[in-house]
Amino acid sequence: MSLNLLLPEPGVTALLTSWPDEPCVYEREAGELDRVINAETVDHYLDTGCVPADEVAVVSDGTALHPDRHRTAGRTDPAKLQSLYEDGHTIRLGNLQRVVPFLADVSRGIQQETGYSNYSHAFVTPPGSQGLLHHWDQQMAVIVQIAGVKRWQLWRPKFPAPMREHQESFRVWQHDFIPEWEAVGPDLEVDLRPGQSLLLPRGWVHNPHTLDAQDRSIHLTFAIRERTPLWVAEKLVSCVIEKDAFRRVILPRDFTGPQLPRHVRDIRQALVEHLAGLDVDDFARLLVRTAVSEKEYAT
Repeated sequence: MSLNLLLPEPGVTALLTSWPDEPCVYEREAGELDRVINAETVDHYLDTGCVPADEVAVVSDGTALHPDRHRTAGRTDPAKLQSLYEDGHTIRLGNLQRVVPFLADVSRGIQQETGYSNYSHAFVTPPGSQGLLHHWDQQMAVIVQIAGVKRWQLWRPKFPAPMREHQESFRVWQHDFIPEWEAVGPDLEVDLRPGQSLLLPRGWVHNPHTLDAQDRSIHLTFAIRERTPLWVAEKLVSCVIEKDAFRRVILPRDFTGPQLPRHVRDIRQALVEHLAGLDVDDFARLLVRTAVSEKEYAT
């Protein structure tokens, strides 16, 4: 099982059976993941510039640099990355499951085990520095520490179950959030070390850094996109494209005239009739096939 590469058995069981809403640190045994993805291999990705430039981000104190700062002729420039790293910037190598065959296999395995699509990023942070500041994410993350120590200051979710444009941190951000969190201190603080994994549920505010560390930190983030009732509802609605009535044109004049409410009522009624006549068992089988194969989905 791919999840067993990231978590010990209790962590895997917790994910598959309860989907925890509290962070948890697990001790894991070194295995195939550590042999394939380690400090040396991450350095090799940096030194060769093999990660596509669009998947590389350079961040310091919450500010991301313009992509041209790490590119030459549109491609990742290893010398520029090294210089920026030496200046205290965190380097993020994104979507490594698209670049590294081993991680592609891990990603596929996680999706087969959970029905959830996922992706993996690597973060390299110099000692005494910080890349991203306080924020929250829209999916469960498994943080696997590869080298060094990274401190994770964590606060309980400010908004429940954020997803997509619903309460994404940058959409609802207020300037007093960080002073408010700093004034009360974190609800949990973790110094994540090699051999440990942090299960970080969506919505939890996190402020990761190496400000007090003497060595650099390298960690992998495996972001797992939960399926929600909204996902099922979207699939229920999307299959009506097979019906002629749902593909007919609504005239432009009807969007600005008095006819639009009638159209809405008619479409609602047609949708209700479609859903009432749905073969639920057949649709459920389609959902399973889609869940284990659909790669891109915004949580």
